[in-house]
Amino acid sequence: MNQYAASENQKIIHWLLSGDVSIQYQVWRDLFGVNKKKLQQRTASEGWGAQILAKQKPNGEWGDGFYQPKWTCTHYTLLDLRNLNLAPNRHVKQSIASIVNQQRATDGGIRLGPSTAQRSDVCVNGMFLNYAAYFQTPESKLHPIVDVILAEKMPDGGFNCRTTRSGARHSSLHSTLSVLEGFTEFQNAGFTYRAADVQRAIASSVEFILAHHLFLSRRTGEVIDQRFLRLSYPCRWRYDIFRAMDFFRYTQLGWDNRMNNALLAIREKQNKDGTWNMQAPHPGRVHITMEPTGKPSRWNTLRMLRVLKHFNEA
Repeated sequence: MNQYAASENQKIIHWLLSGDVSIQYQVWRDLFGVNKKKLQQRTASEGWGAQILAKQKPNGEWGDGFYQPKWTCTHYTLLDLRNLNLAPNRHVKQSIASIVNQQRATDGGIRLGPSTAQRSDVCVNGMFLNYAAYFQTPESKLHPIVDVILAEKMPDGGFNCRTTRSGARHSSLHSTLSVLEGFTEFQNAGFTYRAADVQRAIASSVEFILAHHLFLSRRTGEVIDQRFLRLSYPCRWRYDIFRAMDFFRYTQLGWDNRMNNALLAIREKQNKDGTWNMQAPHPGRVHITMEPTGKPSRWNTLRMLRVLKHFNEA
């Protein structure tokens, strides 16, 4: 084992490696730098991945369709599978192809349902781009998604799904991070459509988050929303500073002093034994409960350890 595994975190690492196969895969990849593809392949046949896949209907959907009920619908299920790092497979690809064919709004984006046929939602488009690119959807199918997201970029550099509903004038941390994740996965897939525009949107969106020190109002300096400091997982569409820091780690962003308050919050949430708990989940019906509330969480411990490792704070 390398130096990191031989450190004082060795007991925690052993605990992480006794968890779900998706956790095991990401521990080896993100903490040890070893991409164990056989572990990733097992995610489809074991544990959480297999349990979620088993709930897929013959028509390729989950729940009652693309966006209902909230967390058990096809959209959020595919986002969960992407975050489990499930290897791309035929059944998931067919599900995404059906979304492209059946859920297209007239603006070119992905509509939530019949009542939103004219305009799509930039937050949903960002999440869709994230899992669609990850699961190897043909690039040309995603060009309209990229176009409609870029058209929603706001003067402050970020995005807000409420611009098409209530005329919002300021970007949302929720929507901005979802778009960042989508554009980053689009780039990671090797796609080059509107590459310069996508890169500029990524840069301005990162700056928007950093300008808020990840969770503070630029006007008052106060915490924007206490829920931004809550360790909930899966994150769904909701922003929090831990999801943001994990994104910065994923995209290999270097340290910025405006991350300091978020790093302090990460340290404050850590248990004496070096783990992090699962705090209150986002309410709603779910396919499976991965981890109990109020107990040490492998998901959160893994996410925070890889953030600290990336920023040389472990």
